[in-house]
Amino acid sequence: MDKLTKYRQYIQQLLTEESQGKTIGGDIESQTVFDLANDRYLLIDLGWNGHRRIYNCVLHLEIRSGKIWIQRNQTDTPIADKLRVKGAEKDDIILGLQPPYVREYTGFGVS
Repeated sequence: MDKLTKYRQYIQQLLTEESQGKTIGGDIESQTVFDLANDRYLLIDLGWNGHRRIYNCVLHLEIRSGKIWIQRNQTDTPIADKLRVKGAEKDDIILGLQPPYVREYTGFGVS
């Protein structure tokens, strides 16, 4: 299996696992969104908490030029570390949620 196929699998597994967690209050469900054509992957919370509409992008990952970009992480889970455990190369994980000038100090990939 090539690296890109593995990375797609790791991301889909990770988001599916994260979607199984409990949401806080209300009638809220976690949904995974896999855009396989563009390599964009989301975990969103969707529903109602009383009279308040809930729509939140919890996790947003992408694959760009063979690297996994973490664009958003609204969890307490170190997603980059979970990707490493699954087999992703440290240099292939880009913390896109960090400013470019900080990325070189994260211990992960730089782009």
